[in-house]
Amino acid sequence: MLDRQHLSILREVDRLGSLTAAAERLNVSQSALSHTIRKLEERYGVAMWEKYGRNLRLTEAGRYIVRLAQRVLPQIERAENVLSDYRHGQRGSLKIGMECHPCHQWLVGVTKPYLMDWPDVDLELTTSFAFGGVAALTGYEIDILITPDPIEAPGIQYLSVFDYELVLAVPAGHPLAQKPHAEAADLLDETLFTYPVPPERLDVFTQFLVPANARPRHHRNVETTEMMLQLVAAGRGVSAIPNWLVRREAATLGVHPVRIGQLGIRKSIHLGFRDGDDTVDFIAGFLATSRQTSA
Repeated sequence: MLDRQHLSILREVDRLGSLTAAAERLNVSQSALSHTIRKLEERYGVAMWEKYGRNLRLTEAGRYIVRLAQRVLPQIERAENVLSDYRHGQRGSLKIGMECHPCHQWLVGVTKPYLMDWPDVDLELTTSFAFGGVAALTGYEIDILITPDPIEAPGIQYLSVFDYELVLAVPAGHPLAQKPHAEAADLLDETLFTYPVPPERLDVFTQFLVPANARPRHHRNVETTEMMLQLVAAGRGVSAIPNWLVRREAATLGVHPVRIGQLGIRKSIHLGFRDGDDTVDFIAGFLATSRQTSA
Protein backbone atom coordinates (compact mmCIF):
# COMPACT_ATOMS: atom_id res chain seq x y z
CA MET A 1 0.00 0.00 0.00
CA LEU A 2 1.13 3.55 -0.70
CA ASP A 3 1.99 5.16 2.63
CA ARG A 4 3.81 8.06 4.20
CA GLN A 5 7.21 6.37 3.95
CA HIS A 6 6.94 6.18 0.17
CA LEU A 7 5.96 9.85 -0.03
CA SER A 8 8.85 10.90 2.19
CA ILE A 9 11.40 8.90 0.21
CA LEU A 10 10.30 10.26 -3.17
CA ARG A 11 10.19 13.82 -1.81
CA GLU A 12 13.74 13.61 -0.45
CA VAL A 13 15.10 11.97 -3.58
CA ASP A 14 13.55 14.78 -5.60
CA ARG A 15 15.00 17.41 -3.26
CA LEU A 16 18.49 15.94 -2.95
CA GLY A 17 18.99 14.09 -6.23
CA SER A 18 20.55 10.91 -4.85
CA LEU A 19 19.68 7.80 -2.84
CA THR A 20 22.62 8.32 -0.48
CA ALA A 21 21.61 11.84 0.49
CA ALA A 22 17.94 10.87 0.83
CA ALA A 23 18.83 7.89 3.05
CA GLU A 24 20.96 10.09 5.29
CA ARG A 25 18.19 12.67 5.58
CA LEU A 26 15.63 9.99 6.49
CA ASN A 27 18.07 8.15 8.78
CA VAL A 28 17.73 4.80 7.00
CA SER A 29 20.17 2.67 5.05
CA GLN A 30 20.38 3.10 1.31
CA SER A 31 19.56 -0.57 0.78
CA ALA A 32 16.42 -0.29 2.93
CA LEU A 33 15.33 2.80 1.02
CA SER A 34 15.86 1.08 -2.35
CA HIS A 35 14.04 -2.05 -1.16
CA THR A 36 11.02 -0.01 -0.05
CA ILE A 37 10.63 1.71 -3.40
CA ARG A 38 11.32 -1.49 -5.33
CA LYS A 39 8.42 -3.19 -3.52
CA LEU A 40 6.21 -0.21 -4.41
CA GLU A 41 7.25 -0.45 -8.07
CA GLU A 42 6.56 -4.16 -8.14
CA ARG A 43 3.13 -3.70 -6.60
CA TYR A 44 1.96 -1.11 -9.12
CA GLY A 45 4.08 -2.15 -12.09
CA VAL A 46 5.65 1.26 -12.70
CA ALA A 47 9.14 2.68 -12.13
CA MET A 48 9.56 5.64 -9.81
CA TRP A 49 12.99 6.74 -11.02
CA GLU A 50 15.74 5.92 -13.50
CA LYS A 51 19.49 6.39 -13.59
CA TYR A 52 20.70 9.60 -15.21
CA GLY A 53 24.50 9.64 -15.11
CA ARG A 54 25.43 9.58 -11.42
CA ASN A 55 22.08 10.97 -10.37
CA LEU A 56 18.50 9.79 -10.39
CA ARG A 57 15.73 11.16 -12.56
CA LEU A 58 12.12 10.69 -11.56
CA THR A 59 9.73 9.10 -14.02
CA GLU A 60 6.32 10.58 -14.72
CA ALA A 61 4.89 8.29 -12.02
CA GLY A 62 7.59 9.40 -9.60
CA ARG A 63 6.87 13.07 -10.28
CA TYR A 64 3.19 12.42 -9.62
CA ILE A 65 4.00 10.92 -6.21
CA VAL A 66 6.28 13.89 -5.41
CA ARG A 67 3.46 16.33 -6.17
CA LEU A 68 1.18 14.27 -3.93
CA ALA A 69 3.84 14.31 -1.19
CA GLN A 70 4.18 18.08 -1.43
CA ARG A 71 0.46 18.41 -0.74
CA VAL A 72 -0.07 15.67 1.82
CA LEU A 73 3.08 15.58 3.96
CA PRO A 74 2.82 19.19 5.24
CA GLN A 75 -0.70 18.39 6.48
CA ILE A 76 0.47 15.26 8.27
CA GLU A 77 3.47 17.05 9.77
CA ARG A 78 1.23 19.90 10.88
CA ALA A 79 -1.18 17.49 12.57
CA GLU A 80 1.70 15.76 14.36
CA ASN A 81 3.02 19.10 15.65
CA VAL A 82 -0.41 20.06 16.96
CA LEU A 83 -0.86 16.70 18.70
CA SER A 84 2.60 17.06 20.22
CA ASP A 85 1.69 20.52 21.48
CA TYR A 86 -1.40 19.14 23.20
CA ARG A 87 0.59 16.25 24.65
CA HIS A 88 3.09 18.64 26.23
CA GLY A 89 0.42 20.93 27.63
CA GLN A 90 0.71 23.67 25.03
CA ARG A 91 -2.37 25.32 23.64
CA GLY A 92 -1.27 24.96 20.03
CA SER A 93 0.96 26.29 17.30
CA LEU A 94 -0.05 29.20 15.08
CA LYS A 95 1.79 29.59 11.77
CA ILE A 96 1.36 32.93 10.01
CA GLY A 97 2.30 33.60 6.40
CA MET A 98 2.77 37.09 5.01
CA GLU A 99 2.37 38.36 1.45
CA CYS A 100 2.57 41.97 2.53
CA HIS A 101 6.03 43.57 2.76
CA PRO A 102 4.96 46.72 4.65
CA CYS A 103 2.82 44.81 7.16
CA HIS A 104 5.66 43.85 9.48
CA GLN A 105 5.29 47.04 11.49
CA TRP A 106 1.55 46.47 11.89
CA LEU A 107 2.07 42.82 12.82
CA VAL A 108 4.40 43.81 15.65
CA GLY A 109 1.50 45.73 17.16
CA VAL A 110 -0.67 42.60 16.93
CA THR A 111 1.77 40.01 18.21
CA LYS A 112 2.73 41.86 21.39
CA PRO A 113 -0.75 41.80 23.00
CA TYR A 114 -1.55 38.43 21.43
CA LEU A 115 1.47 36.71 22.98
CA MET A 116 0.55 38.18 26.35
CA ASP A 117 -3.03 36.91 26.06
CA TRP A 118 -2.01 33.48 24.72
CA PRO A 119 1.23 32.52 26.50
CA ASP A 120 0.89 28.81 25.63
CA VAL A 121 0.65 29.34 21.87
CA ASP A 122 3.78 28.96 19.76
CA LEU A 123 3.79 31.68 17.07
CA GLU A 124 5.71 31.28 13.81
CA LEU A 125 6.03 33.71 10.88
CA THR A 126 7.10 32.93 7.33
CA THR A 127 7.26 34.84 4.05
CA SER A 128 8.46 31.89 1.95
CA PHE A 129 5.92 29.57 0.38
CA ALA A 130 6.50 26.62 -1.92
CA PHE A 131 3.37 27.33 -3.99
CA GLY A 132 2.21 30.81 -2.99
CA GLY A 133 0.24 32.03 0.00
CA VAL A 134 -3.15 30.49 -0.75
CA ALA A 135 -1.60 27.13 -1.61
CA ALA A 136 0.38 27.27 1.64
CA LEU A 137 -2.88 27.88 3.49
CA THR A 138 -4.81 25.08 1.80
CA GLY A 139 -1.76 22.81 2.17
CA TYR A 140 -1.58 23.42 5.94
CA GLU A 141 1.89 24.99 5.74
CA ILE A 142 0.39 28.03 7.47
CA ASP A 143 -2.78 28.77 9.45
CA ILE A 144 -3.28 32.47 8.66
CA LEU A 145 -2.29 34.41 5.54
CA ILE A 146 -1.76 38.17 5.71
CA THR A 147 -2.34 39.67 2.27
CA PRO A 148 -3.53 42.90 0.63
CA ASP A 149 -4.71 40.94 -2.43
CA PRO A 150 -7.02 38.08 -1.39
CA ILE A 151 -7.49 35.32 -3.95
CA GLU A 152 -10.76 33.42 -3.73
CA ALA A 153 -10.30 29.68 -3.23
CA PRO A 154 -12.57 26.84 -2.05
CA GLY A 155 -12.49 26.40 1.71
CA ILE A 156 -10.77 29.77 2.38
CA GLN A 157 -12.30 32.78 4.13
CA TYR A 158 -10.93 36.31 4.45
CA LEU A 159 -11.33 38.88 7.19
CA SER A 160 -10.58 42.53 6.43
CA VAL A 161 -8.70 43.99 9.40
CA PHE A 162 -7.79 47.53 8.32
CA ASP A 163 -8.05 49.88 5.36
CA TYR A 164 -5.36 52.15 3.99
CA GLU A 165 -4.45 54.19 0.93
CA LEU A 166 -1.45 53.56 -1.29
CA VAL A 167 0.33 56.89 -1.84
CA LEU A 168 3.49 58.29 -3.35
CA ALA A 169 6.12 59.29 -0.81
CA VAL A 170 8.09 62.26 -2.15
CA PRO A 171 10.73 64.57 -0.63
CA ALA A 172 9.23 67.58 1.14
CA GLY A 173 10.57 70.01 -1.50
CA HIS A 174 9.47 67.94 -4.49
CA PRO A 175 7.10 69.62 -7.02
CA LEU A 176 4.58 66.81 -6.48
CA ALA A 177 4.33 67.77 -2.80
CA GLN A 178 2.42 70.88 -3.89
CA LYS A 179 -0.11 69.00 -6.02
CA PRO A 180 -3.42 67.53 -4.73
CA HIS A 181 -2.66 64.29 -6.53
CA ALA A 182 -0.16 62.76 -8.94
CA GLU A 183 -0.86 61.99 -12.59
CA ALA A 184 0.80 59.07 -14.37
CA ALA A 185 2.78 61.53 -16.52
CA ASP A 186 4.38 62.93 -13.35
CA LEU A 187 6.41 59.71 -13.00
CA LEU A 188 7.85 59.61 -16.50
CA ASP A 189 11.07 61.28 -15.34
CA GLU A 190 11.16 59.71 -11.88
CA THR A 191 12.87 56.76 -10.23
CA LEU A 192 10.13 54.72 -8.59
CA PHE A 193 11.00 52.60 -5.55
CA THR A 194 8.74 49.67 -4.71
CA TYR A 195 8.89 46.51 -2.64
CA PRO A 196 10.39 43.48 -4.46
CA VAL A 197 7.15 42.33 -6.07
CA PRO A 198 6.62 41.76 -9.83
CA PRO A 199 5.09 44.86 -11.53
CA GLU A 200 2.03 42.87 -12.54
CA ARG A 201 1.21 42.54 -8.82
CA LEU A 202 1.91 46.17 -7.90
CA ASP A 203 -1.14 48.41 -7.76
CA VAL A 204 0.86 51.50 -8.73
CA PHE A 205 1.43 49.77 -12.07
CA THR A 206 -1.83 47.87 -12.60
CA GLN A 207 -4.19 50.63 -11.41
CA PHE A 208 -2.22 53.77 -12.27
CA LEU A 209 0.66 53.54 -14.75
CA VAL A 210 -0.38 50.73 -17.10
CA PRO A 211 -3.89 52.12 -17.83
CA ALA A 212 -2.22 55.42 -18.78
CA ASN A 213 0.42 53.59 -20.88
CA ALA A 214 3.13 55.19 -18.74
CA ARG A 215 6.26 53.95 -17.04
CA PRO A 216 8.72 55.63 -14.68
CA ARG A 217 12.18 56.40 -16.01
CA HIS A 218 13.62 53.85 -13.59
CA HIS A 219 12.03 51.21 -11.37
CA ARG A 220 14.03 49.95 -8.40
CA ASN A 221 13.16 47.28 -5.82
CA VAL A 222 13.96 47.98 -2.18
CA GLU A 223 13.62 45.30 0.52
CA THR A 224 12.75 47.43 3.55
CA THR A 225 10.46 50.36 4.24
CA GLU A 226 13.18 52.17 6.19
CA MET A 227 15.65 52.11 3.30
CA MET A 228 12.97 53.08 0.80
CA LEU A 229 12.01 56.18 2.78
CA GLN A 230 15.64 57.09 3.35
CA LEU A 231 16.21 57.07 -0.41
CA VAL A 232 13.13 59.21 -0.96
CA ALA A 233 14.21 61.68 1.73
CA ALA A 234 17.61 61.95 0.03
CA GLY A 235 15.96 62.96 -3.23
CA ARG A 236 16.83 59.75 -5.08
CA GLY A 237 13.25 59.11 -6.24
CA VAL A 238 9.69 58.51 -5.07
CA SER A 239 8.03 55.41 -3.67
CA ALA A 240 4.61 53.76 -3.68
CA ILE A 241 3.87 52.97 -0.06
CA PRO A 242 0.94 52.76 2.41
CA ASN A 243 -0.07 56.16 3.79
CA TRP A 244 0.20 55.04 7.41
CA LEU A 245 3.89 54.26 6.97
CA VAL A 246 4.53 57.70 5.48
CA ARG A 247 2.69 59.35 8.38
CA ARG A 248 4.97 57.56 10.84
CA GLU A 249 8.14 58.93 9.25
CA ALA A 250 6.99 62.22 7.70
CA ALA A 251 8.19 64.52 10.48
CA THR A 252 11.48 62.71 11.06
CA LEU A 253 12.57 62.25 7.46
CA GLY A 254 10.83 65.12 5.75
CA VAL A 255 8.82 63.03 3.29
CA HIS A 256 5.37 63.93 2.02
CA PRO A 257 2.43 61.69 0.93
CA VAL A 258 0.77 62.40 -2.42
CA ARG A 259 -2.46 60.78 -3.60
CA ILE A 260 -2.03 58.48 -6.61
CA GLY A 261 -4.52 59.65 -9.21
CA GLN A 262 -7.56 61.79 -8.53
CA LEU A 263 -9.45 59.03 -6.70
CA GLY A 264 -6.46 57.41 -5.01
CA ILE A 265 -5.75 53.70 -4.60
CA ARG A 266 -7.66 52.24 -1.66
CA LYS A 267 -6.50 48.97 -0.17
CA SER A 268 -7.29 46.64 2.73
CA ILE A 269 -5.24 44.12 4.64
CA HIS A 270 -6.98 40.74 4.86
CA LEU A 271 -6.38 37.68 6.99
CA GLY A 272 -7.07 34.43 5.17
CA PHE A 273 -7.89 31.22 7.04
CA ARG A 274 -9.43 27.83 6.38
CA ASP A 275 -13.16 27.26 6.83
CA GLY A 276 -13.90 26.37 10.44
CA ASP A 277 -10.52 27.41 11.82
CA ASP A 278 -12.04 30.58 13.26
CA THR A 279 -13.70 28.33 15.85
CA VAL A 280 -10.28 27.30 17.20
CA ASP A 281 -9.88 29.52 20.23
CA PHE A 282 -6.30 30.71 19.73
CA ILE A 283 -6.91 31.42 16.02
CA ALA A 284 -10.10 33.31 16.85
CA GLY A 285 -8.05 35.23 19.42
CA PHE A 286 -5.54 36.29 16.78
CA LEU A 287 -8.31 37.42 14.44
CA ALA A 288 -9.93 39.47 17.22
CA THR A 289 -6.63 41.08 18.26
CA SER A 290 -5.88 41.95 14.63
CA ARG A 291 -9.21 43.76 14.20
CA GLN A 292 -8.52 45.81 17.31
CA THR A 293 -5.02 46.87 16.21
CA SER A 294 -4.76 49.97 14.06
CA ALA A 295 -1.82 50.59 11.75
